[in-house]
Amino acid sequence: MSILEDKAIGALSGAAVGDSLGGATEGYSPEVLQERFGGLVRDIVGPFNVEWKTARPVSPFHKGNGHITDDTLMTEALISVYESVRDHLDAYTFAEGIVPEMMAKERWIPELERESLLIHRVFHAEKWLVLKLLHAHADPREAGYGNIVNCGATMYMTPVGIINAGNPEAAYKEAIEIAGAHQSSYGREAAGVFAAAVSTAMTPGVSIDDVIDTAISFAHDGTKAAIIAVTEEAKKVTSWETSFKQLRAAMAPFDSLGEAYREPGPDARKPSRLKSIEELPLALAYLRVSKGSFENGVLGAINYGRDSDSIATMFGSMSGAMNGREAIPHNWAETIERESKINLVSNGKKLAAIANEVASKDAARAAKIAPGLKSLFGNQ
Repeated sequence: MSILEDKAIGALSGAAVGDSLGGATEGYSPEVLQERFGGLVRDIVGPFNVEWKTARPVSPFHKGNGHITDDTLMTEALISVYESVRDHLDAYTFAEGIVPEMMAKERWIPELERESLLIHRVFHAEKWLVLKLLHAHADPREAGYGNIVNCGATMYMTPVGIINAGNPEAAYKEAIEIAGAHQSSYGREAAGVFAAAVSTAMTPGVSIDDVIDTAISFAHDGTKAAIIAVTEEAKKVTSWETSFKQLRAAMAPFDSLGEAYREPGPDARKPSRLKSIEELPLALAYLRVSKGSFENGVLGAINYGRDSDSIATMFGSMSGAMNGREAIPHNWAETIERESKINLVSNGKKLAAIANEVASKDAARAAKIAPGLKSLFGNQ
């Protein structure tokens, strides 16, 4: 197995494991989670609501028990778009591919326990893609304007980092380009920053600080400020078990939702140059808290609560990319593959092969324009 394959499998497996474990704890505070589960969650657990079919506000989704959520389903959809195009994506090729992935392709939806269309599982911010691109015929480069600002585009950008492995600038630009069809403001910005961080994490020999420094170097405005504040606070954290209040306090000034996660105020999720999504800064913070341990980082992310599945997805992607597939606990990965009917190894190998093809095309494109560039700038 090549280094690229190992890291691609690690990134996608880590993201899926984080997504699945975090699905059971999403939307609640650490205190409520500990009361429900009898302490800190340390393994795959069942749904928060035992009667999940009639529970509110998340009915009818069966979270937990090894089920992936929309984070991984949208990631798989993006992989399928890359599989079709087999090159870099722009807003147009992304839009042309993602709409039929959501509207016309039946797939197993673990939380629904049946085959269905992806559009039936995603939330409103993701349904926006279909509304604007298919029904409103919006320009894909700007269709994200008007959507609520959240982590919806960021959560599935791992493939962009893999396709642009080792080139964070290219990853940032490609993610910003395609995320414009889905998000605006700091929601779009986070997508680019996350893709850049994954790209750096794919590079052999990089450190946790290298990944965080990459994120900071590409981030702007509130996203940059939040990442700096939360990852600096993470240096003071002694263990993931006691991290929650400390990291939440560092994030709070930049988060538009407030403390009542399920009851956001009238200023929530609006475009702003001062705000940031919560999920990416927290994922980077847990990368630092983990000190290289996938298990410690993902357990911190899922017990943090709030949007725990997306925090853990982003952490898992970066940690898995850095450390490869062997860093992911096998029992977790195997359970999630079985219960969610996915093949993480196959997905990783598939995307690594496409990344190799794209790299060859990039080299050919560079060689084609090299003589002209040398004529123009060769004497400088």
